[in-house]
Amino acid sequence: MTAQAGRSVSSSSTWSRRETLSAQVVRMIAERIKLGEYPRGSKLPTEKALIDELGVSRTVVREAIANLRASGLVSIHHGIGVFVRQDAGVPPFRLSDESLMVVENLVKGLELRIGIESEAAALAAERRTQADIEAMTAACKAMDIAIRQASRSTQADFDFHCAVAAASQNEHFYRIFNYLGETLMPRMRLQPDTVSDATFSANLARVNEEHRAVLRAIEIRDAEAARAAMRDHLSNSRDRMLDRLRHHR
Repeated sequence: MTAQAGRSVSSSSTWSRRETLSAQVVRMIAERIKLGEYPRGSKLPTEKALIDELGVSRTVVREAIANLRASGLVSIHHGIGVFVRQDAGVPPFRLSDESLMVVENLVKGLELRIGIESEAAALAAERRTQADIEAMTAACKAMDIAIRQASRSTQADFDFHCAVAAASQNEHFYRIFNYLGETLMPRMRLQPDTVSDATFSANLARVNEEHRAVLRAIEIRDAEAARAAMRDHLSNSRDRMLDRLRHHR
């Protein structure tokens, strides 16, 4: 048990009041990793253990873990747990949370995704395996389910783009997308409370149609079509995001 175990994050005098609870949890876990309390390759305490120790909600813990993953400190193994990365502490390329609160910077981040993922899609068309096709298809089907359930989760969207990056057979594409997608997707998909489930689901259906266009091009090994389909998809995503922001200022 660490020195800070059992202390509520919100009541600890060491925490800055200017920080959100999730930022406090991120800082605490990052410090424990730095000090070796959570060694590289080790498994973090369970979600429930962190909730009980820190006195915060499940949402706060999940947001903190997502930010730690985006920062390159941990990796998530679904069904197993969260692990400290072997390369934790190596300064990664990152986009600061503060900069992404500015719409112009969010658009620039998406432009970066357009350049990277379009080329990854072209390589995926040339190098993909049947397992890659199955992973992309599964992500599309998962999004179909999300649409029917009016879910606002970004997981199926993230999984599709991860599958395309993995199909490029270039681990650098996969690693940089894993960061960019985790960082940008939740912010791109933020919707005001006034947006109905029906409207959100209709938007998600358009996204999934675009995903399937990318999938078809990759499946038939048409690199140029895959590149164009991914570029069109992400350009449309940028335009949809800007349209939402214009109408809900």
